[in-house]
Amino acid sequence: MQIDPTVVSRLRSSLNEDAAIGLLQRFIGTPSVTGTEAAFAQLLAAELTSLGADQVALVNFAPGRPNVRGLLRGQQTSNGPCLLIIGHTDTVHVRGWSEHWAGTERENPFSAAIVDGAVWGRGAGDLKTGIATTIAAARLLAAAGLRPPADILFGFVGDEESGEPGTGVSAGIKSLIEEIEAGKVQKPDFAVYVEPTRLNIYTAQMGFVICEINVSGRSAYFGVPELGLDALKAAHAVLSAVWAHSAVVESRTPHELVGRPFVLATGLESGGYIAVPGESRISLILKLLPGESLDDAVQGLEAAVRNAPVADGIDVSFSYPAGRDHRFGGTPAEVSPDLGAVRLLEMAVQAVRADRGLIEGAPYWSEAPFLINRLGVPAVYWAPGDIRNCHTLEERVLVKDYLDGIVAFAAFIAAFSGSEPITFASQT
Repeated sequence: MQIDPTVVSRLRSSLNEDAAIGLLQRFIGTPSVTGTEAAFAQLLAAELTSLGADQVALVNFAPGRPNVRGLLRGQQTSNGPCLLIIGHTDTVHVRGWSEHWAGTERENPFSAAIVDGAVWGRGAGDLKTGIATTIAAARLLAAAGLRPPADILFGFVGDEESGEPGTGVSAGIKSLIEEIEAGKVQKPDFAVYVEPTRLNIYTAQMGFVICEINVSGRSAYFGVPELGLDALKAAHAVLSAVWAHSAVVESRTPHELVGRPFVLATGLESGGYIAVPGESRISLILKLLPGESLDDAVQGLEAAVRNAPVADGIDVSFSYPAGRDHRFGGTPAEVSPDLGAVRLLEMAVQAVRADRGLIEGAPYWSEAPFLINRLGVPAVYWAPGDIRNCHTLEERVLVKDYLDGIVAFAAFIAAFSGSEPITFASQT
Protein backbone atom coordinates (compact mmCIF):
# COMPACT_ATOMS: atom_id res chain seq x y z
CA MET A 1 0.00 0.00 0.00
CA GLN A 2 1.40 3.34 -1.09
CA ILE A 3 0.19 6.89 -1.63
CA ASP A 4 0.51 8.08 -5.22
CA PRO A 5 1.44 11.80 -5.27
CA THR A 6 -0.36 12.26 -8.57
CA VAL A 7 -3.55 11.02 -6.90
CA VAL A 8 -3.10 13.57 -4.12
CA SER A 9 -2.72 16.34 -6.72
CA ARG A 10 -5.76 15.10 -8.56
CA LEU A 11 -7.79 15.11 -5.36
CA ARG A 12 -6.67 18.61 -4.42
CA SER A 13 -7.74 20.02 -7.75
CA SER A 14 -11.10 18.21 -7.59
CA LEU A 15 -12.12 19.46 -4.13
CA ASN A 16 -15.09 21.83 -4.07
CA GLU A 17 -14.17 23.78 -0.94
CA ASP A 18 -17.42 25.74 -0.71
CA ALA A 19 -19.51 22.56 -0.88
CA ALA A 20 -17.33 20.88 1.75
CA ILE A 21 -17.65 23.83 4.13
CA GLY A 22 -21.38 23.94 3.52
CA LEU A 23 -21.65 20.27 4.45
CA LEU A 24 -19.92 20.89 7.78
CA GLN A 25 -22.10 23.92 8.47
CA ARG A 26 -25.25 21.85 7.88
CA PHE A 27 -23.99 19.24 10.32
CA ILE A 28 -23.21 21.78 13.04
CA GLY A 29 -26.53 23.48 12.28
CA THR A 30 -28.44 20.31 13.17
CA PRO A 31 -28.44 20.14 16.99
CA SER A 32 -27.79 16.70 18.48
CA VAL A 33 -27.12 17.07 22.20
CA THR A 34 -27.02 13.59 23.76
CA GLY A 35 -30.52 12.15 23.76
CA THR A 36 -31.64 14.18 20.73
CA GLU A 37 -29.58 12.59 17.97
CA ALA A 38 -32.47 11.63 15.65
CA ALA A 39 -32.51 14.66 13.34
CA PHE A 40 -28.78 14.50 12.74
CA ALA A 41 -28.92 10.73 12.17
CA GLN A 42 -31.65 11.28 9.56
CA LEU A 43 -29.52 13.93 7.84
CA LEU A 44 -26.59 11.50 7.74
CA ALA A 45 -28.79 8.76 6.30
CA ALA A 46 -29.77 11.13 3.48
CA GLU A 47 -26.12 12.00 2.84
CA LEU A 48 -25.12 8.33 2.70
CA THR A 49 -27.96 7.60 0.30
CA SER A 50 -26.85 10.45 -1.97
CA LEU A 51 -23.33 8.98 -1.92
CA GLY A 52 -24.74 5.80 -3.43
CA ALA A 53 -24.26 3.70 -0.30
CA ASP A 54 -26.13 0.40 0.02
CA GLN A 55 -27.91 -0.89 3.12
CA VAL A 56 -28.49 2.60 4.52
CA ALA A 57 -30.43 2.09 7.73
CA LEU A 58 -31.56 3.92 10.84
CA VAL A 59 -31.52 1.46 13.75
CA ASN A 60 -32.85 2.52 17.13
CA PHE A 61 -30.58 1.71 20.06
CA ALA A 62 -33.19 3.33 22.34
CA PRO A 63 -36.69 4.64 21.60
CA GLY A 64 -36.41 7.53 19.16
CA ARG A 65 -32.60 7.43 19.21
CA PRO A 66 -31.17 5.84 16.04
CA ASN A 67 -27.74 4.85 14.86
CA VAL A 68 -27.19 5.24 11.12
CA ARG A 69 -25.11 3.07 8.84
CA GLY A 70 -24.48 2.43 5.18
CA LEU A 71 -22.05 0.50 2.98
CA LEU A 72 -20.23 2.07 0.04
CA ARG A 73 -19.09 -0.74 -2.22
CA GLY A 74 -15.47 -0.91 -3.32
CA GLN A 75 -13.91 -2.34 -6.47
CA GLN A 76 -13.71 -5.90 -5.18
CA THR A 77 -16.94 -7.76 -5.74
CA SER A 78 -17.03 -10.19 -2.80
CA ASN A 79 -15.12 -11.06 0.36
CA GLY A 80 -13.01 -7.95 -0.06
CA PRO A 81 -11.55 -5.80 2.69
CA CYS A 82 -13.78 -3.48 4.69
CA LEU A 83 -12.90 -0.17 6.31
CA LEU A 84 -15.18 1.09 9.10
CA ILE A 85 -15.58 4.83 9.49
CA ILE A 86 -17.19 5.47 12.85
CA GLY A 87 -18.05 8.48 14.97
CA HIS A 88 -20.66 9.57 17.47
CA THR A 89 -23.59 11.73 16.48
CA ASP A 90 -24.21 13.35 19.86
CA THR A 91 -22.63 16.46 21.33
CA VAL A 92 -22.43 17.97 24.79
CA HIS A 93 -24.85 20.69 25.91
CA VAL A 94 -24.73 24.37 24.94
CA ARG A 95 -25.51 25.92 28.33
CA GLY A 96 -23.81 29.29 28.63
CA TRP A 97 -22.79 29.52 24.97
CA SER A 98 -25.23 32.20 23.83
CA GLU A 99 -24.64 34.29 26.95
CA HIS A 100 -20.87 34.11 26.47
CA TRP A 101 -21.01 35.15 22.80
CA ALA A 102 -23.99 37.53 23.00
CA GLY A 103 -23.88 40.25 20.34
CA THR A 104 -21.29 38.46 18.19
CA GLU A 105 -21.38 36.22 15.12
CA ARG A 106 -20.93 33.24 17.44
CA GLU A 107 -23.99 33.87 19.61
CA ASN A 108 -25.91 30.93 18.12
CA PRO A 109 -24.02 27.73 18.97
CA PHE A 110 -25.43 26.08 15.84
CA SER A 111 -24.77 28.88 13.33
CA ALA A 112 -21.36 27.45 12.31
CA ALA A 113 -19.99 30.95 11.88
CA ILE A 114 -16.60 31.30 10.23
CA VAL A 115 -14.42 33.59 12.35
CA ASP A 116 -10.63 33.95 12.22
CA GLY A 117 -10.25 31.07 9.79
CA ALA A 118 -12.23 28.60 11.89
CA VAL A 119 -15.75 27.17 11.91
CA TRP A 120 -17.30 27.71 15.35
CA GLY A 121 -20.13 25.88 17.07
CA ARG A 122 -21.12 23.02 19.30
CA GLY A 123 -19.88 19.80 17.79
CA ALA A 124 -17.45 21.55 15.45
CA GLY A 125 -14.55 19.61 16.90
CA ASP A 126 -16.30 16.80 18.75
CA LEU A 127 -16.94 15.45 16.27
CA LYS A 128 -19.05 16.65 13.39
CA THR A 129 -15.97 17.79 11.51
CA GLY A 130 -14.68 14.21 11.59
CA ILE A 131 -17.92 12.87 10.14
CA ALA A 132 -18.09 15.63 7.54
CA THR A 133 -14.45 14.98 6.58
CA THR A 134 -15.11 11.34 5.76
CA ILE A 135 -18.33 11.94 3.82
CA ALA A 136 -16.71 14.80 1.91
CA ALA A 137 -13.73 12.53 1.19
CA ALA A 138 -16.02 9.91 -0.33
CA ARG A 139 -17.64 12.62 -2.47
CA LEU A 140 -14.19 13.83 -3.50
CA LEU A 141 -13.19 10.38 -4.72
CA ALA A 142 -16.24 10.29 -6.95
CA ALA A 143 -15.52 13.80 -8.24
CA ALA A 144 -11.96 12.75 -9.08
CA GLY A 145 -13.20 9.64 -10.89
CA LEU A 146 -11.73 7.24 -8.32
CA ARG A 147 -13.29 4.23 -6.64
CA PRO A 148 -11.86 2.78 -3.43
CA PRO A 149 -10.64 -0.82 -3.56
CA ALA A 150 -12.25 -1.69 -0.20
CA ASP A 151 -15.82 -1.52 1.00
CA ILE A 152 -16.41 1.51 3.21
CA LEU A 153 -18.76 0.88 6.11
CA PHE A 154 -20.10 4.06 7.68
CA GLY A 155 -21.36 3.55 11.23
CA PHE A 156 -22.46 6.62 13.17
CA VAL A 157 -23.62 5.98 16.72
CA GLY A 158 -25.28 7.95 19.51
CA ASP A 159 -24.88 8.15 23.27
CA GLU A 160 -21.11 8.58 23.50
CA GLU A 161 -21.07 11.82 25.47
CA SER A 162 -21.84 11.86 29.18
CA GLY A 163 -23.48 14.67 31.12
CA GLU A 164 -27.17 14.44 30.28
CA PRO A 165 -29.36 12.52 32.78
CA GLY A 166 -29.98 8.89 31.88
CA THR A 167 -27.65 8.91 28.87
CA GLY A 168 -24.00 8.56 27.98
CA VAL A 169 -23.40 4.83 28.48
CA SER A 170 -22.28 4.02 24.90
CA ALA A 171 -25.66 2.50 24.10
CA GLY A 172 -25.20 3.31 20.41
CA ILE A 173 -21.94 1.50 19.82
CA LYS A 174 -23.06 -1.42 21.95
CA SER A 175 -25.98 -1.84 19.54
CA LEU A 176 -23.71 -1.65 16.48
CA ILE A 177 -21.25 -4.16 17.97
CA GLU A 178 -24.10 -6.56 18.62
CA GLU A 179 -25.19 -6.26 14.98
CA ILE A 180 -21.65 -7.06 13.82
CA GLU A 181 -21.38 -10.02 16.19
CA ALA A 182 -24.74 -11.33 14.96
CA GLY A 183 -23.60 -11.10 11.33
CA LYS A 184 -26.14 -8.41 10.44
CA VAL A 185 -23.34 -5.98 9.61
CA GLN A 186 -20.05 -6.83 7.90
CA LYS A 187 -17.10 -7.15 10.27
CA PRO A 188 -14.46 -4.57 9.27
CA ASP A 189 -10.75 -5.20 8.86
CA PHE A 190 -9.76 -1.79 10.18
CA ALA A 191 -11.55 1.18 11.71
CA VAL A 192 -11.01 4.92 11.94
CA TYR A 193 -12.94 6.57 14.76
CA VAL A 194 -13.18 10.25 13.91
CA GLU A 195 -12.48 11.83 17.29
CA PRO A 196 -10.46 15.07 16.97
CA THR A 197 -6.69 14.56 16.81
CA ARG A 198 -5.42 17.65 14.94
CA LEU A 199 -4.82 15.28 11.98
CA ASN A 200 -2.42 13.15 14.02
CA ILE A 201 -3.02 9.43 14.56
CA TYR A 202 -3.84 8.10 18.02
CA THR A 203 -2.93 4.43 18.24
CA ALA A 204 -3.22 4.15 22.03
CA GLN A 205 -5.60 5.46 24.63
CA MET A 206 -6.01 5.58 28.36
CA GLY A 207 -8.58 3.61 30.30
CA PHE A 208 -10.57 5.01 33.18
CA VAL A 209 -12.52 4.16 36.30
CA ILE A 210 -14.87 6.67 37.89
CA CYS A 211 -15.46 5.88 41.55
CA GLU A 212 -17.64 7.44 44.21
CA ILE A 213 -16.72 6.70 47.80
CA ASN A 214 -19.51 7.18 50.31
CA VAL A 215 -18.40 7.76 53.89
CA SER A 216 -21.22 7.36 56.42
CA GLY A 217 -20.99 8.39 60.04
CA ARG A 218 -23.59 9.88 62.39
CA SER A 219 -24.67 13.49 62.59
CA ALA A 220 -24.96 15.29 65.92
CA TYR A 221 -25.62 18.79 67.19
CA PHE A 222 -22.42 20.84 67.22
CA GLY A 223 -22.63 21.43 70.96
CA VAL A 224 -22.32 17.70 71.68
CA PRO A 225 -19.98 16.45 68.91
CA GLU A 226 -19.08 13.42 71.00
CA LEU A 227 -22.49 11.98 70.12
CA GLY A 228 -21.65 11.94 66.41
CA LEU A 229 -19.29 10.14 64.06
CA ASP A 230 -17.58 12.76 61.88
CA ALA A 231 -17.82 11.65 58.24
CA LEU A 232 -15.87 14.68 57.03
CA LYS A 233 -12.94 13.87 59.31
CA ALA A 234 -13.06 10.28 58.05
CA ALA A 235 -13.16 11.56 54.46
CA HIS A 236 -9.92 13.43 55.15
CA ALA A 237 -8.26 10.14 56.12
CA VAL A 238 -9.71 8.46 53.05
CA LEU A 239 -8.42 11.21 50.76
CA SER A 240 -4.97 10.99 52.31
CA ALA A 241 -4.97 7.25 51.56
CA VAL A 242 -6.13 7.92 47.98
CA TRP A 243 -3.32 10.42 47.37
CA ALA A 244 -0.74 8.04 48.84
CA HIS A 245 -2.07 5.29 46.57
CA SER A 246 -1.87 7.61 43.57
CA ALA A 247 1.79 8.29 44.33
CA VAL A 248 2.45 4.55 44.18
CA VAL A 249 0.51 4.23 40.90
CA GLU A 250 2.33 7.21 39.37
CA SER A 251 5.71 5.63 40.14
CA ARG A 252 5.08 2.93 37.52
CA THR A 253 6.84 3.07 34.17
CA PRO A 254 4.90 5.47 31.92
CA HIS A 255 3.47 4.42 28.57
CA GLU A 256 5.35 5.93 25.63
CA LEU A 257 2.20 7.49 24.16
CA VAL A 258 -0.27 7.70 27.03
CA GLY A 259 1.99 8.79 29.90
CA ARG A 260 1.55 7.93 33.58
CA PRO A 261 -1.42 6.44 35.42
CA PHE A 262 -2.88 8.27 38.42
CA VAL A 263 -5.82 8.66 40.77
CA LEU A 264 -7.40 12.11 40.73
CA ALA A 265 -9.86 13.33 43.37
CA THR A 266 -12.46 15.36 41.47
CA GLY A 267 -14.98 16.24 44.16
CA LEU A 268 -15.91 16.23 47.85
CA GLU A 269 -19.41 16.80 49.21
CA SER A 270 -19.96 16.97 52.95
CA GLY A 271 -21.16 19.06 55.84
CA GLY A 272 -24.36 20.27 57.40
CA TYR A 273 -25.73 23.27 59.23
CA ILE A 274 -23.87 23.68 62.56
CA ALA A 275 -23.72 19.93 63.05
CA VAL A 276 -21.25 17.08 62.91
CA PRO A 277 -21.26 15.92 59.26
CA GLY A 278 -22.88 12.53 59.02
CA GLU A 279 -22.22 11.87 55.34
CA SER A 280 -19.40 12.59 52.89
CA ARG A 281 -18.98 11.65 49.24
CA ILE A 282 -15.68 11.64 47.40
CA SER A 283 -15.51 11.48 43.60
CA LEU A 284 -12.43 10.00 41.92
CA ILE A 285 -11.17 9.13 38.46
CA LEU A 286 -8.42 6.59 37.83
CA LYS A 287 -6.34 6.72 34.67
CA LEU A 288 -5.09 3.35 33.39
CA LEU A 289 -2.50 2.51 30.78
CA PRO A 290 -2.82 0.01 27.92
CA GLY A 291 -2.42 -3.50 29.29
CA GLU A 292 -3.67 -2.58 32.78
CA SER A 293 -6.73 -4.26 34.25
CA LEU A 294 -9.71 -2.34 35.57
CA ASP A 295 -10.43 -5.12 38.05
CA ASP A 296 -6.89 -4.92 39.44
CA ALA A 297 -7.06 -1.12 39.60
CA VAL A 298 -10.31 -1.21 41.58
CA GLN A 299 -8.99 -3.89 43.91
CA GLY A 300 -5.89 -1.81 44.63
CA LEU A 301 -7.87 1.38 45.25
CA GLU A 302 -10.35 -0.27 47.58
CA ALA A 303 -7.58 -1.97 49.56
CA ALA A 304 -5.78 1.37 50.03
CA VAL A 305 -8.96 3.10 51.19
CA ARG A 306 -9.93 0.33 53.59
CA ASN A 307 -6.55 0.74 55.28
CA ALA A 308 -7.28 4.40 56.04
CA PRO A 309 -7.42 5.15 59.79
CA VAL A 310 -11.10 6.00 60.29
CA ALA A 311 -13.06 5.82 63.55
CA ASP A 312 -14.95 2.68 64.53
CA GLY A 313 -18.51 2.86 63.30
CA ILE A 314 -17.68 4.75 60.10
CA ASP A 315 -18.93 2.92 57.01
CA VAL A 316 -17.07 3.26 53.69
CA SER A 317 -18.69 2.03 50.47
CA PHE A 318 -17.83 2.25 46.78
CA SER A 319 -19.87 2.72 43.62
CA TYR A 320 -18.87 2.86 39.95
CA PRO A 321 -21.45 4.85 37.98
CA ALA A 322 -19.74 5.13 34.57
CA GLY A 323 -19.48 1.65 33.09
CA ARG A 324 -18.76 1.63 29.36
CA ASP A 325 -17.16 -1.50 27.90
CA HIS A 326 -16.45 -2.69 31.47
CA ARG A 327 -18.63 -2.56 34.57
CA PHE A 328 -16.14 -0.25 36.29
CA GLY A 329 -15.48 2.14 33.38
CA GLY A 330 -13.66 2.06 30.06
CA THR A 331 -10.76 -0.22 29.18
CA PRO A 332 -7.49 1.10 27.77
CA ALA A 333 -6.44 -0.02 24.30
CA GLU A 334 -3.72 0.18 21.70
CA VAL A 335 -2.74 -1.11 18.29
CA SER A 336 0.70 -1.34 16.75
CA PRO A 337 1.81 1.84 14.98
CA ASP A 338 3.51 -0.48 12.47
CA LEU A 339 0.21 -1.93 11.28
CA GLY A 340 -0.02 -1.48 7.52
CA ALA A 341 -3.23 0.54 7.59
CA VAL A 342 -1.82 2.86 10.26
CA ARG A 343 1.29 3.52 8.19
CA LEU A 344 -0.86 4.11 5.12
CA LEU A 345 -2.92 6.72 6.96
CA GLU A 346 0.30 8.30 8.19
CA MET A 347 1.63 8.52 4.64
CA ALA A 348 -1.64 9.93 3.32
CA VAL A 349 -1.75 12.69 5.91
CA GLN A 350 1.91 13.61 5.48
CA ALA A 351 1.49 13.74 1.70
CA VAL A 352 -0.94 16.60 2.34
CA ARG A 353 0.45 18.07 5.56
CA ALA A 354 4.07 17.26 6.35
CA ASP A 355 3.63 18.58 9.91
CA ARG A 356 0.80 16.18 10.78
CA GLY A 357 0.18 12.44 10.76
CA LEU A 358 2.25 11.95 13.92
CA ILE A 359 1.71 8.82 16.02
CA GLU A 360 0.36 9.88 19.41
CA GLY A 361 -1.77 8.68 22.32
CA ALA A 362 -5.30 9.83 23.07
CA PRO A 363 -5.58 12.08 26.13
CA TYR A 364 -9.19 10.95 26.46
CA TRP A 365 -11.33 7.84 26.47
CA SER A 366 -13.68 7.10 23.63
CA GLU A 367 -15.22 4.01 22.15
CA ALA A 368 -12.46 2.36 20.08
CA PRO A 369 -11.93 -0.32 22.79
CA PHE A 370 -15.30 -1.82 21.83
CA LEU A 371 -13.71 -2.54 18.45
CA ILE A 372 -10.17 -3.37 19.55
CA ASN A 373 -10.80 -5.39 22.71
CA ARG A 374 -14.21 -6.89 22.02
CA LEU A 375 -14.18 -7.49 18.26
CA GLY A 376 -10.42 -7.74 17.64
CA VAL A 377 -10.68 -5.04 14.98
CA PRO A 378 -7.69 -2.65 14.93
CA ALA A 379 -8.83 0.95 15.26
CA VAL A 380 -7.28 4.40 15.54
CA TYR A 381 -8.56 7.88 16.23
CA TRP A 382 -8.02 10.47 13.51
CA ALA A 383 -9.75 13.66 12.37
CA PRO A 384 -9.38 17.42 12.20
CA GLY A 385 -10.20 19.32 15.39
CA ASP A 386 -8.49 19.95 18.70
CA ILE A 387 -9.74 18.17 21.82
CA ARG A 388 -8.49 21.07 23.94
CA ASN A 389 -11.33 23.34 22.83
CA CYS A 390 -14.05 20.68 22.65
CA HIS A 391 -16.81 20.75 25.29
CA THR A 392 -15.97 24.43 25.86
CA LEU A 393 -17.40 27.77 24.76
CA GLU A 394 -14.43 28.02 22.36
CA GLU A 395 -15.22 24.93 20.27
CA ARG A 396 -14.06 25.37 16.70
CA VAL A 397 -12.09 23.75 13.90
CA LEU A 398 -9.63 25.37 11.52
CA VAL A 399 -10.95 25.51 7.96
CA LYS A 400 -7.49 24.64 6.60
CA ASP A 401 -7.28 21.52 8.78
CA TYR A 402 -10.74 20.44 7.66
CA LEU A 403 -10.02 20.86 3.94
CA ASP A 404 -6.60 19.22 4.21
CA GLY A 405 -8.20 16.39 6.16
CA ILE A 406 -10.67 15.73 3.34
CA VAL A 407 -7.88 15.37 0.78
CA ALA A 408 -5.76 13.24 3.10
CA PHE A 409 -8.59 10.88 3.98
CA ALA A 410 -9.64 10.55 0.37
CA ALA A 411 -6.05 9.59 -0.49
CA PHE A 412 -6.11 7.03 2.33
CA ILE A 413 -9.32 5.30 1.28
CA ALA A 414 -8.24 5.41 -2.37
CA ALA A 415 -5.26 3.23 -1.39
CA PHE A 416 -6.68 1.15 1.49
CA SER A 417 -6.93 -2.51 0.53
CA GLY A 418 -6.93 -4.25 3.90
CA SER A 419 -4.82 -4.65 7.01
CA GLU A 420 -2.54 -7.45 8.04
CA PRO A 421 -3.69 -9.52 11.02
CA ILE A 422 -2.86 -8.37 14.52
CA THR A 423 -3.06 -10.09 17.90
CA PHE A 424 -4.53 -8.26 20.89
CA ALA A 425 -3.97 -8.83 24.56
CA SER A 426 -7.17 -9.65 26.42
CA GLN A 427 -8.70 -6.99 28.65
CA THR A 428 -10.60 -7.69 31.84
